[in-house]
Amino acid sequence: MDIKIIKENKKRFLDLLLLADEQESMIDKYIERGELFALYDGDLKCICVITREDKDTCELKNIATYEKYQGKGYGSRLIKYICEHYEDKCKSIIVGTGDSPWIISFYERCGFVLSHRVKDFFIDNYEHPMFDNGIQLVDMVYLKKDFEAHDG
Repeated sequence: MDIKIIKENKKRFLDLLLLADEQESMIDKYIERGELFALYDGDLKCICVITREDKDTCELKNIATYEKYQGKGYGSRLIKYICEHYEDKCKSIIVGTGDSPWIISFYERCGFVLSHRVKDFFIDNYEHPMFDNGIQLVDMVYLKKDFEAHDG
């Protein structure tokens, strides 16, 4: 397994990014200012984009695994890697997601805890209704993982 930081031509991963954030205009808001990580195990399995939100906080903006590789631990491994990568660069990492029990439990298994909600985020920011497993997404649920004290 190999994880690479992609610095150029990030939009070539758009097909995979769209699995996690299905509106390209939203991806355009963070892809260039973020760091894109790609996990390869033979071929490309999973990617994520991390942005710096302030001096203490990074945000996991997008993480996506090709459907045929989901449930095999690639997403968890990539999150573990990025947490180790950023633990001495910021105090915490946050992630916003739809109010979907299976996604929230995934992040909780990765060490995140519920932080806060942004009411009506998906209604206010997306051109069409967003659904996950047949449930319309309305609020953005934020989870947070704090790192040990550092000098960053």
